Parts: sequence; structure tokens; C-alpha cells
Amino acid sequence: MTPLEPSAMSDSTVQPAPPARSAELHRLATLRRYQILDTAREAAFDDITRLAALICGTPMALISLVEQNRQWFKSEVGLGVSETPIGSSICAHAIQQDGLFVVPDTLADARFVHNPLVTGEPNLRFYAGAPLHTADGVPLGTVCVLDSQPRKLTAAQADALQALARQTMAQIELRQLLAQSQESNHYRRQLMAIAGHDLKTPVRTASYAIRKVQRTLTPEQGAPLNVATEALARIDREFSQLAAMAGTEGALVAPDQTDVALADVLAPLLELWREAASAKGLRLRYVPTRLRVCSHPALLSTLLGNLLANAVKYTEKGSVLVGCRRRGDRAVVEIIDTGLGMDERQTGDMFGAFHQVDPHSEGLGLGLWIVRSTAESLGHQVRVASAPGRGSRFSVEMPRA
Repeated sequence: MTPLEPSAMSDSTVQPAPPARSAELHRLATLRRYQILDTAREAAFDDITRLAALICGTPMALISLVEQNRQWFKSEVGLGVSETPIGSSICAHAIQQDGLFVVPDTLADARFVHNPLVTGEPNLRFYAGAPLHTADGVPLGTVCVLDSQPRKLTAAQADALQALARQTMAQIELRQLLAQSQESNHYRRQLMAIAGHDLKTPVRTASYAIRKVQRTLTPEQGAPLNVATEALARIDREFSQLAAMAGTEGALVAPDQTDVALADVLAPLLELWREAASAKGLRLRYVPTRLRVCSHPALLSTLLGNLLANAVKYTEKGSVLVGCRRRGDRAVVEIIDTGLGMDERQTGDMFGAFHQVDPHSEGLGLGLWIVRSTAESLGHQVRVASAPGRGSRFSVEMPRA
């Protein structure tokens, strides 16, 4: 059970009262419904802890979720552990508060003077935590900052920490929504339609604004902006592919599939990623093919495009090879890289939403989730073989035309 934090400062003889059992059981059930405990690191959450530490000027920051017997950290900066026992949790006190919970000096507070995290490593002397509340007010944990020196937060820092807590809760809600969308064709089509249609407008607006600025510059001055316009054009194409995916997905109806030349699908993708590969010093190699397959051209482009993007993204040296081969009445497209590689656990988790091999990389980790969803809608099979430090081989198998 987690302790209940009194609203006023306690003296050494007053112990925090435990929350009502029914309320605590409800809180724990709510936390577990989000299915976030013990998940892999995700860039969106790591960004929040880095910002919290930077804004508040502290060496440590956490996104802490308070369970029955432990507090588990979805993200942490400076602490070096993924969880601590509930008995040493200051966050268990903080979640009982409506607003920001601040302990300027733990050694001056009878509630924490004997806390193992205060008396031993990391010798905490300062704590400030903003609770993570669901829409109906259930506290799940905190976004908190910590220091080994006593200190105070400015009003601006306190406001920022609470803002980051709200953003963290929004990310958790989005994460759950996307998990639900994986189980429901309705939500999946809705999500893809939003990405494919609604987000095209701001992308095109940004592209228009850049071109307008370019017209005021000399060709030499405007040349660097070409990279931005090309990137926005690529995003616009990808949104169009997502829209196509949304329009063709259904609970019972598979997308129409036609005779497709693999070379026609691969050529624009290779052209798209050749410059990015070259900028990293990578060789992007392609074995030409005349194979034709039965597929949906836009969805197949989305599927292979995300795999190629991942290969270039996670390969720092060496090469990325794209090749095709026959396997009876099937065709297999293989994308082979010399990148980071993955262990067995990572390959098991990799097709989930928000999963990233490198949690510090850009993006939200939706690429392989889109690969899986697209492959399922097409009836194509995706396989992966990988080893840490030795790169990865992704294979997409589909019927020959």
C-alpha cells in the first residue's frame, strides 16, 4: 500500500495514513490497464525527462509510475536504475497531492530523513514531483526532479514541471489509444485517416511558406532550403500512403491487389533514401529485378519504404542492400543492413507501436508498427533475422503475379 501524504508538515510521531483499500485497488487497476509497466524506453518519454532536468537545473529526473510494491521508471536521467522499492518512494507521497509536491531539504523533513535514498546513494536532498492524473483524476505516478543538494524551484520551473507532467499523461493516453487501435480496425482506420488527410494541410502550408521565402533569396542562398522542401514532399507522399491504407483497410475486406512490378515500387524509394545514405557514408546497393508480384502498389511502397528508412536510420557504417528473389510461386524482397542489430527480446517487441531500437533517435517509433499493420492488411509475411552489432535482415514475402 502507498502512504497518504498529509497536507501539512508532519512531525516525527505522525505516520502517513494509507489510502482506502478500494481506492488503491482502483488506482492500481487503472495503472495496469495502460499496459505501460516494464515496457522498453521510448524517445517521447526520454525527451520529457531530459527537458525536466534541463529546465529545473537538476542532475536527476524521472517519470515514475507507482505500483503496489515498487515505483517503476518509464524514463530516468541521472539515477541509473529502472525501479526502487515502494518503501523508499517519495513519489508515493507526491501522488496523494493535488498539485506540485516539493521537499526543499529531505534531511529537514521527518518523513524522509531515514529514507534509504536519502541516507545512501544517491543521497537525495531535494525532490519536486508533479502528479500524473488521468482524465478522471486517478493518480498514476509523477514527473519529478531530484538533486543531492537542497534547493528550491522558481515559479517558472514549477509551472514547467507541471506542464511536462500533463504532456507525459497525454503521451500515455495516446499510447493506450494506439494500442487499442491495433485491436480495432475502426480505430486503426481512423488514426490512419487523420495522419493521411488532416496532417497534409500543415505540411503543405509549411512547404508553401519555405518556397515563398526562397523567392526572396538568391539561388545560392535558397539552395539549403531545398532539403527542407524535399523532406516535406516526402512526408506529404507518406501521408498519402497512410490515407490509401486507411481507405483500403476493413474488418472483412482486403485492399485490392494487382500485378505490380517490384522495380517500379523500389526505384523511387531508393532514390528517396540514396542522399540520406550517402550523407552518412553508407553504400546503398540494389540488385535489379524483373519480378512482378500481386500487391497494392501504394501500400507495398509504404511497407518497403519504412523498412528501408529504418535500415538507413540505424546503420552508422557499412551498407544497406536491397534485393529480390524467387521462392516457388512467391517473391521475397530482402533489405539487409550492417547496423545496430537486435537481440531476441528486441526482435520480439519491435513491431509494437512506439518501439525504437535506439530510444534517443528521432521519431515516435511508429515505422515498424505501420509495417506490421500494412503487411497484415495485404496478407504478406514479414520476417526478421538480427544479432546485436551484426545488422539485420528483413524479408517481405508475397505472391508472384
